[in-house]
Amino acid sequence: MPDSKTITVCKLDHDGREVVRYPAELLEQGPHHIRLQASFNRDDMDLGFAVFGNGDRFIETFYFDRWYNVFAIYDRDDGMLKGWYCNVCRPAQIDGSFVRCEDLALDLWVSPAGQVTVVDEDEFEELPISGEDRARALASISELTVLARHRQLPS
Repeated sequence: MPDSKTITVCKLDHDGREVVRYPAELLEQGPHHIRLQASFNRDDMDLGFAVFGNGDRFIETFYFDRWYNVFAIYDRDDGMLKGWYCNVCRPAQIDGSFVRCEDLALDLWVSPAGQVTVVDEDEFEELPISGEDRARALASISELTVLARHRQLPS
């Protein structure tokens, strides 16, 4: 368990290079996951299927034994669930007060009504990753889709 309630999240690309880092608050840690709370700290971003607003609350679950993470996103104004953004990535690593995760470009959006949208398939296809990593990433999309259909994504 980290010593501090403040955790630094480092999103890495598929080669382990840092893309972005931000602070988050530790909510809980189990043997296979860590759950954090963070605020979206960029300008409003319209993704077509959802708008992430500056100040939206993200409840982020990183897994140490799964090839994805799940962000439950809550509106900054009314607190309502916007949906879940699921990043396909290598299992998260924790080191002191840092969580690092290597993103594999492929993502899944799940609306509160359960509609599933796969995102960034073209970027994923272009990644120079091993066949094993590619297979694990695609299996993760299948697993996340099943969790979404059964309304078993973390909130």
